[in-house]
Amino acid sequence: MPQNSPPAAERKISVARNPRATHDYHVLETWETGIVLTGTEVKSLRNGKASIKEAYARLRNGEVFLEGMNITPYEQGNRYNHDPVRTRKLLLHRKEIERMIGAVEQQGLTLVPLELYFRNGRAKVALALGRGKKQHDKREDLKRRIADREAARAVAARRRG
Repeated sequence: MPQNSPPAAERKISVARNPRATHDYHVLETWETGIVLTGTEVKSLRNGKASIKEAYARLRNGEVFLEGMNITPYEQGNRYNHDPVRTRKLLLHRKEIERMIGAVEQQGLTLVPLELYFRNGRAKVALALGRGKKQHDKREDLKRRIADREAARAVAARRRG
Protein backbone atom coordinates (compact mmCIF):
# COMPACT_ATOMS: atom_id res chain seq x y z
CA MET A 1 0.00 0.00 0.00
CA PRO A 2 1.43 3.44 -0.93
CA GLN A 3 2.56 5.73 1.88
CA ASN A 4 0.49 8.78 0.94
CA SER A 5 -2.90 7.07 0.53
CA PRO A 6 -5.64 8.10 2.98
CA PRO A 7 -6.68 5.74 5.77
CA ALA A 8 -9.51 3.34 4.95
CA ALA A 9 -11.98 5.33 7.06
CA GLU A 10 -11.38 8.54 5.05
CA ARG A 11 -11.77 7.06 1.59
CA LYS A 12 -14.49 8.41 -0.64
CA ILE A 13 -16.82 5.81 -2.19
CA SER A 14 -18.61 7.35 -5.17
CA VAL A 15 -22.23 6.33 -5.76
CA ALA A 16 -23.37 8.65 -8.59
CA ARG A 17 -21.81 11.41 -10.70
CA ASN A 18 -23.28 14.16 -12.86
CA PRO A 19 -21.03 14.59 -15.92
CA ARG A 20 -23.52 16.97 -17.57
CA ALA A 21 -23.00 19.49 -14.77
CA THR A 22 -19.50 20.48 -15.90
CA HIS A 23 -20.66 20.40 -19.54
CA ASP A 24 -23.63 22.72 -18.97
CA TYR A 25 -22.24 25.03 -16.24
CA HIS A 26 -19.11 26.99 -15.35
CA VAL A 27 -18.41 25.70 -11.82
CA LEU A 28 -17.55 28.66 -9.59
CA GLU A 29 -17.55 27.19 -6.07
CA THR A 30 -18.21 23.77 -4.51
CA TRP A 31 -19.36 22.55 -1.11
CA GLU A 32 -19.53 19.15 0.54
CA THR A 33 -23.00 18.80 2.06
CA GLY A 34 -24.68 16.18 4.17
CA ILE A 35 -28.06 14.82 3.10
CA VAL A 36 -31.08 13.70 5.12
CA LEU A 37 -32.06 10.14 4.10
CA THR A 38 -34.27 7.30 5.33
CA GLY A 39 -32.90 3.84 6.16
CA THR A 40 -33.98 2.19 2.91
CA GLU A 41 -32.49 5.07 0.90
CA VAL A 42 -29.10 4.52 2.53
CA LYS A 43 -29.25 0.78 1.81
CA SER A 44 -30.17 1.46 -1.80
CA LEU A 45 -27.29 3.96 -2.12
CA ARG A 46 -24.85 1.40 -0.73
CA ASN A 47 -25.97 -0.88 -3.60
CA GLY A 48 -25.19 1.97 -6.03
CA LYS A 49 -28.80 2.53 -7.11
CA ALA A 50 -28.99 6.31 -7.56
CA SER A 51 -29.00 8.94 -10.29
CA ILE A 52 -28.36 12.68 -9.96
CA LYS A 53 -28.43 13.53 -13.68
CA GLU A 54 -31.73 15.45 -13.45
CA ALA A 55 -31.14 16.77 -9.92
CA TYR A 56 -30.85 20.39 -8.84
CA ALA A 57 -30.80 22.23 -5.51
CA ARG A 58 -33.34 24.84 -4.44
CA LEU A 59 -33.31 27.35 -1.58
CA ARG A 60 -36.53 27.47 0.46
CA ASN A 61 -37.13 29.22 3.82
CA GLY A 62 -33.40 29.55 4.52
CA GLU A 63 -32.73 25.84 3.85
CA VAL A 64 -31.35 23.96 0.85
CA PHE A 65 -33.26 21.06 -0.73
CA LEU A 66 -32.17 18.62 -3.44
CA GLU A 67 -34.90 17.86 -5.97
CA GLY A 68 -35.02 15.44 -8.87
CA MET A 69 -32.51 12.93 -7.46
CA ASN A 70 -33.66 9.37 -8.08
CA ILE A 71 -32.86 6.65 -5.52
CA THR A 72 -34.29 3.30 -6.59
CA PRO A 73 -36.46 1.67 -3.88
CA TYR A 74 -34.63 -0.94 -1.81
CA GLU A 75 -35.60 -4.48 -2.91
CA GLN A 76 -36.06 -5.85 0.63
CA GLY A 77 -37.69 -2.63 1.90
CA ASN A 78 -41.36 -3.77 1.56
CA ARG A 79 -43.72 -1.22 3.17
CA TYR A 80 -40.86 0.88 4.59
CA ASN A 81 -39.68 1.89 1.12
CA HIS A 82 -39.37 5.52 0.12
CA ASP A 83 -40.61 7.65 -2.78
CA PRO A 84 -37.78 7.42 -5.37
CA VAL A 85 -37.79 11.10 -6.41
CA ARG A 86 -38.76 12.88 -3.19
CA THR A 87 -37.27 16.21 -2.11
CA ARG A 88 -34.33 15.72 0.27
CA LYS A 89 -32.86 18.27 2.66
CA LEU A 90 -29.16 19.16 2.43
CA LEU A 91 -27.18 19.90 5.57
CA LEU A 92 -24.97 22.99 5.52
CA HIS A 93 -23.67 25.62 7.92
CA ARG A 94 -25.69 28.85 8.17
CA LYS A 95 -22.88 30.96 6.64
CA GLU A 96 -22.64 28.63 3.64
CA ILE A 97 -26.40 28.87 3.08
CA GLU A 98 -26.29 32.68 3.33
CA ARG A 99 -23.48 32.74 0.74
CA MET A 100 -25.59 30.56 -1.57
CA ILE A 101 -28.67 32.74 -1.11
CA GLY A 102 -26.70 35.83 -2.10
CA ALA A 103 -25.23 34.17 -5.18
CA VAL A 104 -28.45 32.56 -6.40
CA GLU A 105 -30.79 35.49 -5.83
CA GLN A 106 -28.55 38.41 -6.82
CA GLN A 107 -26.21 36.93 -9.43
CA GLY A 108 -28.66 34.48 -11.04
CA LEU A 109 -26.49 31.41 -10.47
CA THR A 110 -27.63 27.79 -10.11
CA LEU A 111 -26.94 25.09 -7.50
CA VAL A 112 -26.04 21.81 -9.21
CA PRO A 113 -25.03 18.48 -7.60
CA LEU A 114 -21.77 17.11 -9.01
CA GLU A 115 -21.40 13.82 -7.13
CA LEU A 116 -23.08 11.64 -4.52
CA TYR A 117 -20.69 9.62 -2.33
CA PHE A 118 -19.97 8.13 1.08
CA ARG A 119 -17.22 9.61 3.28
CA ASN A 120 -16.59 8.00 6.67
CA GLY A 121 -19.83 6.05 6.28
CA ARG A 122 -21.96 9.17 5.77
CA ALA A 123 -23.74 10.09 2.54
CA LYS A 124 -22.47 13.37 1.08
CA VAL A 125 -23.31 15.48 -1.96
CA ALA A 126 -20.77 17.66 -3.76
CA LEU A 127 -22.84 20.76 -4.54
CA ALA A 128 -21.59 23.40 -6.99
CA LEU A 129 -22.52 26.98 -7.67
CA GLY A 130 -22.62 27.30 -11.44
CA ARG A 131 -23.29 29.79 -14.20
CA GLY A 132 -24.95 28.36 -17.30
CA LYS A 133 -22.75 27.99 -20.37
CA LYS A 134 -23.74 29.30 -23.77
CA GLN A 135 -23.65 26.97 -26.79
CA HIS A 136 -20.37 28.43 -28.09
CA ASP A 137 -18.72 27.89 -24.68
CA LYS A 138 -19.65 24.20 -24.83
CA ARG A 139 -18.17 23.91 -28.32
CA GLU A 140 -14.92 25.60 -27.23
CA ASP A 141 -14.62 23.26 -24.23
CA LEU A 142 -15.13 20.24 -26.49
CA LYS A 143 -12.46 21.49 -28.95
CA ARG A 144 -10.03 22.15 -26.11
CA ARG A 145 -10.57 18.66 -24.64
CA ILE A 146 -9.99 17.03 -28.03
CA ALA A 147 -6.80 19.08 -28.57
CA ASP A 148 -5.51 18.16 -25.09
CA ARG A 149 -6.25 14.48 -25.72
CA GLU A 150 -4.41 14.55 -29.07
CA ALA A 151 -1.42 16.32 -27.50
CA ALA A 152 -1.24 13.73 -24.72
CA ARG A 153 -1.48 10.97 -27.32
CA ALA A 154 1.38 12.50 -29.32
CA VAL A 155 3.58 12.81 -26.21
CA ALA A 156 2.86 9.19 -25.27
CA ALA A 157 3.68 8.01 -28.81
CA ARG A 158 6.96 9.98 -28.75
CA ARG A 159 7.97 8.33 -25.44
CA ARG A 160 7.25 4.86 -26.81
CA GLY A 161 8.92 5.29 -30.17
